[in-house]
Amino acid sequence: MNGETVTRLGTTADPRHDHILVDGQPLGSPPRPLYFLLHKPVGVVSTLKDPEGRPTIRELLQGVHERVFPVGRLDYASSGLLLLTNDGELTERLLHPRYRLPRTYQAKVSGVPTLAALQALRQGVRLEDGTVSAPATVQILRQRETKAWLELTLREGRNREVRHMCAAVGYPVEKLIRVRFGPLALSGLPVGAYRLLTPLEIRALKQTAAALGAPPS
Repeated sequence: MNGETVTRLGTTADPRHDHILVDGQPLGSPPRPLYFLLHKPVGVVSTLKDPEGRPTIRELLQGVHERVFPVGRLDYASSGLLLLTNDGELTERLLHPRYRLPRTYQAKVSGVPTLAALQALRQGVRLEDGTVSAPATVQILRQRETKAWLELTLREGRNREVRHMCAAVGYPVEKLIRVRFGPLALSGLPVGAYRLLTPLEIRALKQTAAALGAPPS
């Protein structure tokens, strides 16, 4: 390192500033941090490859040559905001269940929920697997005789939780869109499109992560 052979265990180095050779070859610089917002369509899996051969988000990232990973997932039948990045530390902090990052969804449900059903969602409901969901913030956005659009904000990231919660109170989800993830909003991005986060959004995301605290080692 920097012209000297390092033999002492525990020696630290910063590849951004130190000249490091391993077996005579220079150690590559760490990849630049990248942050993308993708509007995932229905019928696409939130992974980079799928053993069943279904369309993946990788196919939507035309022009992105660096390897980035989804921060959490949306199920195959859902659409909406998906964050992708190569910032592993930030990803771990945002997803750790201890820190309860808010996620906001809009759900079209069959039927118009009663006040009792809405109150149950706000308090937490017993799900099919016997667990109880965390309390959610819920409001009706609009309704017709046999349908309603709900907006729900949750601080858990369990698989298909909105669908399970709504089914538990008798109003199954017909359509589900994630519109916010922490400080990020979908904000009119077309279905299937992606964009880089703005510097302001990156700053807000990192400030949110810092406020959540560091994940346990």
